[in-house]
Amino acid sequence: MLIKRAAEIAGFIANDGCLIRELLHPAHGDCELDYSLALAEVAVNAATYRHRLAQAEVYFILKGEGDLHVDEQITRLRPGDTALIPAQAEQWIENRSDEVLQFLAICNPPWRAEDDLRSPD
Repeated sequence: MLIKRAAEIAGFIANDGCLIRELLHPAHGDCELDYSLALAEVAVNAATYRHRLAQAEVYFILKGEGDLHVDEQITRLRPGDTALIPAQAEQWIENRSDEVLQFLAICNPPWRAEDDLRSPD
């Protein structure tokens, strides 16, 4: 059994600008998975950068509310909501609440920085 505690995992700022804590990722050598699982946070009154991932991605909202932009679609997400973002879709999320927007992000295949490309402004 493998147990990880989010509070004990060092975070980093991903290419999209949000704080990421990689909970499960095969590149760390502690699991053999076809996906990665991360805890993501977007500060109050902030948004991620417009970007595209080579991988399909799933968001599961834990805290806060945000407007998820996927190509031309915009959807308000609240705690308990799940969104599937297709690979190569332009995406970003805006925090629309007065608390940190926190969500789980699952990427299949696993997330890699070189596959996370910002869109031109």
